[in-house]
Amino acid sequence: MKKLPEHFIFGGASAAYQAEGATKEGGKGPVAWDEFLEKQGRFLADPASDFYHKYPEDLELCSMFGINGIRISIAWSRIFPQGRGEVNRKGVEYYHDLLKEAKKRNIKVFVTLHHFDTPKALFDQGDFLNRDTIDAFVAYAQFCFEEFPEVEYWTTFNEIYPIATNQYLLGIFPPGIKYDLTKVIACLHNMMVAHAKVVNLFKESGFHGEIGVVHSLETKYPASNSPEDMHAAFLDDALSIRFLLDATYKGRYSKETLEALDEICQANDAVYDFPEADLLELEKAKDRNDYLGINHYQSHFVKAYNGENAIHHNGTGDKGTGSYKVKGIGERIYKEGLERTDWDWIIYPEGLYDLLLRIKKDYPNYKAIYITENGMGYKDEFKDGIIMDKPRIDYIKKYMSALADAIEAGVNVKGYFLWSLMDVFSWSNGYNKRYGLFFVDFETQKRYPKESAYWYKQLAETKTLL
Repeated sequence: MKKLPEHFIFGGASAAYQAEGATKEGGKGPVAWDEFLEKQGRFLADPASDFYHKYPEDLELCSMFGINGIRISIAWSRIFPQGRGEVNRKGVEYYHDLLKEAKKRNIKVFVTLHHFDTPKALFDQGDFLNRDTIDAFVAYAQFCFEEFPEVEYWTTFNEIYPIATNQYLLGIFPPGIKYDLTKVIACLHNMMVAHAKVVNLFKESGFHGEIGVVHSLETKYPASNSPEDMHAAFLDDALSIRFLLDATYKGRYSKETLEALDEICQANDAVYDFPEADLLELEKAKDRNDYLGINHYQSHFVKAYNGENAIHHNGTGDKGTGSYKVKGIGERIYKEGLERTDWDWIIYPEGLYDLLLRIKKDYPNYKAIYITENGMGYKDEFKDGIIMDKPRIDYIKKYMSALADAIEAGVNVKGYFLWSLMDVFSWSNGYNKRYGLFFVDFETQKRYPKESAYWYKQLAETKTLL
């Protein structure tokens, strides 16, 4: 039996584009995803979970099931349809109303400013590869800080690494570019500079509340004890974890990180440039982050690989169809004997424990951590309004147990947000990959609590893992 802290947040997570629907309602401007999905012809982000209209019902479900925290994002193009310039007051009022409803129910709201949805007008000019987008993002953030003083917790970005790699390495996000490591590194760096600028603005302007960033951090292990596999795991980690945490908490990229980047770039004919002014901005922000949000779903086992880039994303849930081989880094393999989800994601809670202890040791100036996403994509079976999802309960229980162990070992973790609150639209999987505590019938938009919702309610009430 393990206990979680008395004031722990038991939350549910969502994101504007994945939950709101209403992509063309209320004066919202377009994002690149609208056109990208239309051209693919597989699915669209309407109706999603219709959170735009049904948020009162979803917040009521939070109250009924012991959920005392929720992650949402503001859709940038719902506030500034063109990314800058004219303000859409309908969008502003929508978020005021949503926040008011959450406060009425004593639900803490963590608001993300950017969750994969740069306004199309800015995206078409290069997104965060264009330094002008940094300035536009800072101006948008300042508007939100001034307009929404009721927000207690701000997050600049959600998952900078997946943005950069899905856009420019895997090519599964717009603009669909593959294997361009120069663009990957430039995107990572520019977004971290944008984060630092916003944090510095927030602190120097004396705005109310706390501010942090959400990183997707998936622990890397060598596939064997061979020096080659150990080095491959180091390189994969350097790009996906160390780069981000160095920028967030060291204010500079460590010697080891830069050496890894040089090796990766040499193998891929890539280049990078980190201006000194950017590093000074990172340096100024490094001790100003109030919290780190961690999205963690799986770990990876990495072996040496000397071939060409070969990545296939499992977007359907067909077992064994995914592959990840990156020249100059390594190959992620399926470790024998470990469970996997329907989408081949390795279930390995030890990876979360090891990650949290590493942050405590290597980045001691962190202040607090929230697990801002963790959960299991599953092909739920709907039987007369009853959804039994024991595998999801088992998954959450294992990861919460590892989390409790990390807290016991001295890591300051203050909350956990299950991905996702309700079933939502999935960027590359559409509607057949479900994560929610609440099943959504996407045709009727009716909500049904799953078995996991009742289990999570008991956990939130007792704070005890049995």
